[in-house]
Amino acid sequence: MNRTTMLLGLALAVTPLPAEAQASNPLAGTERLDGLLPIHLDRSDGRILLSLPAPGADGISTRLLYSTALRTGLGSAPIGLDRAAPGPAQILVVRRLGKKVAFELENTRFRATGGSPAEQAAASDAFATSTLWLGDVTPSADGRLLVDIAPFLARDTKGIADQLKDGGEKGWKLVGDLSAADVNAVKAFPRNLVFEARQTYASDTPGPEVRNIAPDPRQFTLVVRHSFAALPEGGYTSRTFDPRGGSFSTQILDFGAPLGRQIVRNLSNRFRLEKTDPTAPRSRVKQPIVFYIDNAAPEPIRTALLEGASWWKQAFEAAGYIDAYQVQILPQGADPLDLRYNVVNWVNRATRGWSYGYAVTDPRTGEILKGSVLLGSLRVRQDMLIYEGLVGAAATGKGGPNDPREVALARIRQLAAHEVGHALGLLHNFAASTQDRASVMDYPAPRIGLVNGAPDLSDAYGTGLGAWDMYAIDWLYGDKAGSDPDALAATKAADAQRRGLRFVADENARAVSASQPWGSLWDDGADPVAELTRMIQVRAAAIVRFGPEALAADEPASNLRRKFVPIWLVHRYQVEAAAKLLGGVESEYAMAGDGHGTARAISGPAQASALDALIATLDPPALDVPERLIPLLSAGWSGDGDRQFDIEVMRTAGAAVFDPLVAAQVGAEVTLDALLSPPRLARLADQHRRDPAIAGPGQLARRLLSLTEAANANARLGAIRRAVGTRIVLSLAEAARHSASGSEARAQLDQALVDWADAQAKQRFADADDRAWSLATARLLRDRDALAAALKDEALQPTIPPGMPIG
Repeated sequence: MNRTTMLLGLALAVTPLPAEAQASNPLAGTERLDGLLPIHLDRSDGRILLSLPAPGADGISTRLLYSTALRTGLGSAPIGLDRAAPGPAQILVVRRLGKKVAFELENTRFRATGGSPAEQAAASDAFATSTLWLGDVTPSADGRLLVDIAPFLARDTKGIADQLKDGGEKGWKLVGDLSAADVNAVKAFPRNLVFEARQTYASDTPGPEVRNIAPDPRQFTLVVRHSFAALPEGGYTSRTFDPRGGSFSTQILDFGAPLGRQIVRNLSNRFRLEKTDPTAPRSRVKQPIVFYIDNAAPEPIRTALLEGASWWKQAFEAAGYIDAYQVQILPQGADPLDLRYNVVNWVNRATRGWSYGYAVTDPRTGEILKGSVLLGSLRVRQDMLIYEGLVGAAATGKGGPNDPREVALARIRQLAAHEVGHALGLLHNFAASTQDRASVMDYPAPRIGLVNGAPDLSDAYGTGLGAWDMYAIDWLYGDKAGSDPDALAATKAADAQRRGLRFVADENARAVSASQPWGSLWDDGADPVAELTRMIQVRAAAIVRFGPEALAADEPASNLRRKFVPIWLVHRYQVEAAAKLLGGVESEYAMAGDGHGTARAISGPAQASALDALIATLDPPALDVPERLIPLLSAGWSGDGDRQFDIEVMRTAGAAVFDPLVAAQVGAEVTLDALLSPPRLARLADQHRRDPAIAGPGQLARRLLSLTEAANANARLGAIRRAVGTRIVLSLAEAARHSASGSEARAQLDQALVDWADAQAKQRFADADDRAWSLATARLLRDRDALAAALKDEALQPTIPPGMPIG
């Protein structure tokens, strides 16, 4: 071939064919990518042509594992929609329907395992599937189907509009004209295909979160990742869920279960881990679990993340696996959203928020296919804010046990281990704090000591795994040749019970109304009441020492107001822990025949002790902001507003002027919310009925109302007593109207309020302010309409600044 002919051939290869030629050849002008399925890219027209296998007699072309994730985030902690946030994996059935192809989600929850074909079909046909999309199909000469999936990729299959609504935003909808698949972002691999779309959402009524973030608050754009992967290979062995094991689970309804066996089955979520020598007590594995630390995390945080995430290696080694769990830094150029990588992602947001440990699982078996951890970058800075408020900003960077920077890194190590634990399949264990840090799967409060009367952080956080963590990994992953895996796991669970390991998951711990006294968040210590008493002392010492020393040299003086809040409320989580003794019921997870599972009410004396400690938090001196701090906490700010600051401080008395009475009410509300939780009151009424030694709701109400009585002539403390008294009366009135309080408790609370109001008319008051407050409050209680209006008036409700997450 001469040079002229060769150049002509090259020109013909890249020159688009005329329109009529393209119509007869849909692949004209496209670029082919080979992977799990062939892809043909039309970069000029934005088409993404997926070449699908010829359908079978049932019309099904293929089944794929479909999942979504966000390559770019919104940046809002309350709403979510974080960078790298994954969606669930689902089985996508591609079905030909005449000239169309349907993308349909298979309903994997309902089945008839081991049943005849007719039984399996009956189970499958009885429950609906979900069709996501219908696309035009172009058949090819070899029987394969060509489908342009670009329109599908631009759809809101991730549910972004719904998540915005759930986050408090209104009116957001996908804008089709501003959304499109990105032809240049397509990737093809042997077992998975990756696509992206830029999706724009718009609203005429954007809320404060989006207004704080988006360049144009009426619309914002996200890049959504779509993944199509081959179904996992066979050979995975599911582990039957056990409530004592501490794992996440995938639920199925198996209509093929024999009579006498449960139809509802829960399968524990876990990675596939296969020994190279199944007969050996300890062996290497065919495919280790490797977690990668996001290289976007800055140092020294990146190293702390690697160290904390590596703690799990000890548990896998003890369970019989050699080098089965590894942690590495994500290589440059690696895609953190690729289904093949387990990644600890470093996520930036406009305000602080939660971190998450997600697991993308096979919905049929519970096999974990990818771990995706999202760590909020501002949490470590919130930690430092708290520690600088406790020990002073001058200690930062100096080294030693009270260096806020070093303590924050200790917390980051623990946080990395915690969230990776979720991605490995483990639930929270909120009882671990009552057994000397038995698990990294708890929410750890910083253990603040007192040395020479000053706060001390030398033992703020533990290092390494606890006894529960070692058990939980062994229960979930440990196997023994020749043993029935589920029977072996049950034996391990029974042994953990005998050893007295406590386990309390979210549903029995997270709510302030929870009854389980051993399950709380951000608490510490074996005795909740003793720890609350200690934390009251720590709080008092911290407030005495709080001042400008909490600020770094480059901080505005107004930041002192923000740093004061977590010091003022440093006891808030221990208050909740102690309150769970009131109406408390000690229970544990159990299986039939294991000798456990009998619930026990907390004794009357223990409940009385808890009530005494909680009442102490409402004492006016405990809620009195020192006079020297009030001017310091009233410094103004002249620049642009900072939403991080605005949502973290207490309501002022106008502009920047600090309001000590609001602070007193906020402090009181922390205790009152916990004490007067309606479900707790209902339990107290029933426990008092069965055991008069346990104080009932009426006795609790009278004890609280007694705090409104004048104890001395101190005008400063008298104003605090009245401010707290307003919250006591309104909180009792609200609980007396709440259906969850139960009829018995509602009647007792209402009568206590009526008796108190009647008593005020007979009182002789030495102080005019006390008389005015008492009589006005009594009149409010007698006027039901006015009382109802007061309970709805948001201006009368003290807003407690956000606390969780504190680390």
